[in-house]
Amino acid sequence: MSVTNPVPVSLALESGTRVVDASGADLDSPTPWAPAKFSGAEIAATVERLAAAPAPADGRRVAYLVHPESVAHSFAPGIDVSIEVLLPGELTNPIRRNASLVEISIEGSGTVVVDDTTVKLAERDVCNLPSMKSHRFVNDGTERWVRLAYSNAPLLAFLGTSYHERVADDWVPTPSVDGPIDMDEPAEIQRGTAPDVEVSPSGARLRGYEFLVDIEPVRNRALHWPYAVISDQMSREAKDRKRTIMALYNPATERKQGATGSFFVTLSQIPPGHRPRREGPGHRHSSVAINYHFEGAGYSIVDGVRIDWAPGDLLLSAPSWREHSHYPSEAGMSVYTVQDHPLHIGMESLIWQEDLKGPILALGQEAGQTGYVAPRNWDDE
Repeated sequence: MSVTNPVPVSLALESGTRVVDASGADLDSPTPWAPAKFSGAEIAATVERLAAAPAPADGRRVAYLVHPESVAHSFAPGIDVSIEVLLPGELTNPIRRNASLVEISIEGSGTVVVDDTTVKLAERDVCNLPSMKSHRFVNDGTERWVRLAYSNAPLLAFLGTSYHERVADDWVPTPSVDGPIDMDEPAEIQRGTAPDVEVSPSGARLRGYEFLVDIEPVRNRALHWPYAVISDQMSREAKDRKRTIMALYNPATERKQGATGSFFVTLSQIPPGHRPRREGPGHRHSSVAINYHFEGAGYSIVDGVRIDWAPGDLLLSAPSWREHSHYPSEAGMSVYTVQDHPLHIGMESLIWQEDLKGPILALGQEAGQTGYVAPRNWDDE
């Protein structure tokens, strides 16, 4: 007689390890967090508190915005969002991290120094910080500088591999490379002589270990997306037929379509005066989306729950695999969305369901949402 969906049995071993017998048990299903919102007023109060505090030894006034279901300091599973404040004349100590970082300037301006590159961030500008590049922040303006910083450090911490180090002021960055690193090894085992052999008709290959330790580098620099420039590329008047959503693309991410290897960033810009979209079914995806609203107003519906938003609000608007849809009012909206879409492409775990009665697509592995043409002209519906 068969047993339906048995409970896995855990057996402790003398070594301290365990064996879990899960024969016949169900595989894991999505366990998304609930949507969550930090209001603009709460963020503003946090900024005031940080600005009033003495500068720490490393120069970083920072506060994490933490989801109620988090056991660490993340705002979404694997993602943290922090508020960082620098007063005029202040700067942070230079550090390196193996995290993937996106910075959005939300008040004031300043300079990001990344290795030997400088990026001047004005309000609403965006930049990326590549992994293991020395970086520091300098407020060389006359007003305080406030940023939202997004990173995948909670995911790295879960993996036990989150790393950072202080960088000396006389740090000399590693020269940028455009091809394989020249390893200090005898000529006979240089990568150029490493075997690379097809071993089956299906295309499987056997490669020398050199390929694992001398991976082709892709040049990844700190990039700057000035708001004044990207906003001008998009819809600015009702019914002007220009794009209402576009991605801030870093060519180093290649097919992952990201601003970093972990995150894409999109700007959605719907000007005032459009006819509000009527409510209807939403869509869902395995990547999570975090929206920072800085103009306009409206609401989102996440698994049947309405969440209103206004300028300054930060919203976990699309927890993994929850149905969601967004409804800007006649005031329109301007919003930056940070989503761990590229990470899922790299892990081959990105699933997407645009029509909840339709197929579940493995984006990056098969044809995706083909036939999509922007902008979505809701006035035409």
